[in-house]
Amino acid sequence: MSQGKRVVVVGAGWAGLGATNHLAKQGYHVTLLEAGSYPGGLVAGWKTAAGRSVEAGIHGFWYPYRNIFSLINELGISPFTTWTRSSQYSPAGLEVESPIFQELPQLPTPLGTFLYTQFKRLPLIDRLSALPLLYAVIDFDNSDEAWRRYDFVTARELFKDFGVSARLYHESFEPMLLVGLFAPGEQCSAAAAIGMLYYFILAHQPDFDVVWCRGTVGEKIFRPWVKRIEKCGAQVLANHRVTDLIVDGNNQVTGVVCNDEVFDADAVIFAVGITGMKKILSSSPSLQSRDDFRNVSNLGAIDVLATRLWFDRKIHIKRPSNACFGFDATTGWTFFDLNTLHDEYRNEPGTVVEADFYHANQFLSLENEEIIPIVQRYLANCVPEFWEAKVIDSSVIRLPQAVSHFAPGSYRYMLPAKTSFKNVFMSGDWIVNRHGSWSQEKAYVTGLEAANLVISYFAEGTPAKIIPVEVDETHIQLARVVNRTARQIGKSILPEFWLP
Repeated sequence: MSQGKRVVVVGAGWAGLGATNHLAKQGYHVTLLEAGSYPGGLVAGWKTAAGRSVEAGIHGFWYPYRNIFSLINELGISPFTTWTRSSQYSPAGLEVESPIFQELPQLPTPLGTFLYTQFKRLPLIDRLSALPLLYAVIDFDNSDEAWRRYDFVTARELFKDFGVSARLYHESFEPMLLVGLFAPGEQCSAAAAIGMLYYFILAHQPDFDVVWCRGTVGEKIFRPWVKRIEKCGAQVLANHRVTDLIVDGNNQVTGVVCNDEVFDADAVIFAVGITGMKKILSSSPSLQSRDDFRNVSNLGAIDVLATRLWFDRKIHIKRPSNACFGFDATTGWTFFDLNTLHDEYRNEPGTVVEADFYHANQFLSLENEEIIPIVQRYLANCVPEFWEAKVIDSSVIRLPQAVSHFAPGSYRYMLPAKTSFKNVFMSGDWIVNRHGSWSQEKAYVTGLEAANLVISYFAEGTPAKIIPVEVDETHIQLARVVNRTARQIGKSILPEFWLP
């Protein structure tokens, strides 16, 4: 057990709570500082003045989220729905329906995803044009070398170079990028695109299967989790925005500054997003003096708009979760039937729908009265019954610079878990690591990894057990071995024609 070592964790999302939880259980004196008014960051929820639950967008929990599912079991809670089917819409109507892949006969990846997904309009010849892209999937093995090789290329360039048809790109790959990486293909790193698609869709047949929280993540998961963390002795402080660090002559941080308050620290873990890190950087001379932290200024984030609409009647929505494309050139959006997903709205007399827009910068300046009719019109294009329904209540949440932007060339500016300070460690979904996970799972995993670095630094405590991503299927492993061997041979006899 730790001998009273003081750790300050900055940011109370998945990463910060994960780090705090484990270190507190190991006997460390942990103070968790959250700039917002409640723990949870972007995945927490709250109540409107009328007492209705809202949140900053809906977040799914995919089949590969092995560490989060393990945490849920440890907490002894049951926050999730059963596995759900999803649909995809364009202005022309229903485009794609996905089954629950784990319930179907298992085929070698990616055959199951290719054969079992039900495309309503996309011709087979266009789908077959994706086959050459499998080489990039094999070649990109999540190594540092692979990231540097693919990160300077845009996803759009990658798909074009590998012969993906224009229709397949516009009707399948770009919609996945808009709701997976939250930006159009010309603004996404090819490395991030392949990594995201492989983790969520291609690595194993069931990977696209998803469950949803039966209420807000804040209520269903973070609230009981924070109570457990506080029982372990950690202090969770909201409304504490970090402004600087105190550094001694040995390159160690000894204190974390929040305006006029100073929290003594033997180690520090940052667990904030890119935008939060840039805000701290802007006020912190200590961080501004370091090249690694200054480089964060080169990173960006993406605007999100989260809307929730209450309608005056029951509307039949075929699937509880739906992704949409083609309504705006560079914006993806999703909508969810909360009468089906959320316990709170199961017996609601009307229909409750969440509609979230990603890369939504063109919407943020609009008034609520302008946004709601646009959302209803888009919904009605997908489900015509919405044309006749009346909106009786609504919530609009603007989230500027809210989610990480994996832009081409951004990898070189992302921070690793270890920093130029001896006792400062990083975590979050934008941190460089080799685990292979994405989104909420990656944030949680990097929180555990940062906790383990603290434990290693002090040589006190038992490291957290981190479940690795499921190993690649045998044919993928073999193909990668052959590809690496061919690359090594090629490097030894051929000049380097290609830029990394």
